[in-house]
Amino acid sequence: MRQNTVHSLALIGLFASPAMAEETGDARAPEIVVTGQGLDNSKLLEAYAISVIERDRAAATASGRIEGVLGDVAGFQQFRRSDSRSANPTAQGVTLRGLGGNASSRTLVLLDGVPVTDPFFGHVPFQALPFERLQRVTVIRGGGSGAFGAGAVAGTIEMASAGPAELPAAEAALAINDRGESELSATLTPQLGRGYAVISGRWDRGQGFWTTAEGQRVPASTRARFDGWSSSLRGVVPVSADLELQARLLLFGDSRTLRFAGADSHQSGQDASLRLVGRGDWQFDLLGYVQARDFSNVVISSSSYRKTLDQRTTPSTGLGGKFELRPPLGGDHPLRLGIDWRRASGEMAETAYSGATGAITAQRRAGGTNDDLGFYGEYDQPLGPLRLTGTARLDRWSVRDGHFEERNAAGAITVNNRFADRSGWDLSLRGGVLLPLGERLTLRGSVYNGLRQPTLNELYRPFVVFPVTTRANAALANEDLFGFEAGFDLKLGAFEFQAGAFDNKVRGAIANVTIGTNLRERRNVDAVHSRGIELTAKARVGTLSWDGSLSLIDAKVEASGASAGLDGMRPAQVPVFAMSTTLSWRPGKGWLAALTLRHLSSQFEDDLQSDRLPAQTTLDAVIAVPLSPRASLVFRAENLTDETIVTRNQAGSIDLGAPRTIWAGLRISIGR
Repeated sequence: MRQNTVHSLALIGLFASPAMAEETGDARAPEIVVTGQGLDNSKLLEAYAISVIERDRAAATASGRIEGVLGDVAGFQQFRRSDSRSANPTAQGVTLRGLGGNASSRTLVLLDGVPVTDPFFGHVPFQALPFERLQRVTVIRGGGSGAFGAGAVAGTIEMASAGPAELPAAEAALAINDRGESELSATLTPQLGRGYAVISGRWDRGQGFWTTAEGQRVPASTRARFDGWSSSLRGVVPVSADLELQARLLLFGDSRTLRFAGADSHQSGQDASLRLVGRGDWQFDLLGYVQARDFSNVVISSSSYRKTLDQRTTPSTGLGGKFELRPPLGGDHPLRLGIDWRRASGEMAETAYSGATGAITAQRRAGGTNDDLGFYGEYDQPLGPLRLTGTARLDRWSVRDGHFEERNAAGAITVNNRFADRSGWDLSLRGGVLLPLGERLTLRGSVYNGLRQPTLNELYRPFVVFPVTTRANAALANEDLFGFEAGFDLKLGAFEFQAGAFDNKVRGAIANVTIGTNLRERRNVDAVHSRGIELTAKARVGTLSWDGSLSLIDAKVEASGASAGLDGMRPAQVPVFAMSTTLSWRPGKGWLAALTLRHLSSQFEDDLQSDRLPAQTTLDAVIAVPLSPRASLVFRAENLTDETIVTRNQAGSIDLGAPRTIWAGLRISIGR
């Protein structure tokens, strides 16, 4: 991967050259505007339920982490309630609208148009995506059918990077909390001729808090230590007046310890992408990317406190690209035509040990390759007062080279499975309608379907959250979504209100199904059927601002046959009710005082609803005080009331989320 890194840096320098040369070129040359963004999709998305989180809104988030920012969006959910300091990374799958049930993401997550989920596991490396590097996040609920749309059965989260318009020339920040943990970040935004670069880094480390309840701690119990870093280099340069090159390099590493001493996990990544955006009469977007990821994890027995499993390495590679073309049709009806391709390949290697003696009992290897080739088109057409939007996507998917091998302590092969290759075609359609009723009220509705391939993790890798073992299942079929929704957007001066109702069903949903004592298996159930209401509102009055969101979800599993015992059950980890509200006061430049109240109703740990996670209500606070035009103090308080947050409950053995945490920090900015 070092070679890929060198190549990416060389390409940024190569394409910076013509941009720098233009500064001394003909003064009569056409004006060049560098945006750093892709092509505008706003008109194609107006008929759907969308939430936009701007950069200034993120400043009022006490955790300082992007998953905390996303927690303000109605219906957003991680598999567990923990954030990226105290969760196992593979539990950081994201979904929307109660379409949960396991830890894989049912939501497509993009950074500057590039998928960021892990190629093997399907989780999101939140620790590597700090919000200070972003301009905005757009959350699109409901099935997606556009670029890379396979996998967006619950919706799409699009992250757009910040540029010189949002970032100072240089900025550094340091924060320390009451446990002695620290956050350190720095960003440089130099000009490259008429283009620019953004160079940033962040390092988070700390002893962590006790995730084990005090009455359940043993000598082997430990705090949830964490140590994570990420660095990013992004270059944006003009090739001509209407042609822009964007290049990105992301490197990260993340180590955590959960519950017991020695229960260590580590993930690392090296991602690179190149994007060429044409904004002439024939607009186009050409993109290519590569991901190199690895993950390791040690499982400690909760009875003997010995190592029982060492998932010592899981190298994986993600490759992909797209080409999108927008013909100059004229008028107010954009057309986008495109093709995209993604490949995920990887292999897990692990060693199992006896919990009683510590002796090796088995060596296992498993993995495979998933491919998806998609053809898509999207068109928007005004029809009198109506706006009609339609999307079609055709996917050719394949599951290849699947294998699972196990050897005993002597090295002899005891299991040697080679799974049959599979492939097929799937058609996804999406249609939306928008009807303005005056300048203040707009009605909208949409209907859609979509698919998600099982991840390599779901197909081939068993896992253990001691004492429960969950088996993989190489026979898993694709998930298939059908859904529809209706809602309205209301604007009354400084007040904006969005309301919607939806009905989504994921047929063949993959769930962790209990099949014995402390034994589960990934299986396709008939469906996860989720219906609900989502409300979002905001208001701006002078120096005060208010943001609120609420989701009310009725989600049920539909199951028959061997999984009939789950029929009518609520999917694991899905709350009925979620609410977030933030009140902010900005009396002057650099000043900020904000309070955020969040509530989650109770949810079930498991598919059989035998273990419940109680409801939680948390209060966060942020205060920023400018010391000078370039420096400010920032104080943050997470879980100000010290609410007990239960993140796992396995027959009474519980894990806890973050207690009250107080941060104090200094931020220094130079230029612009």
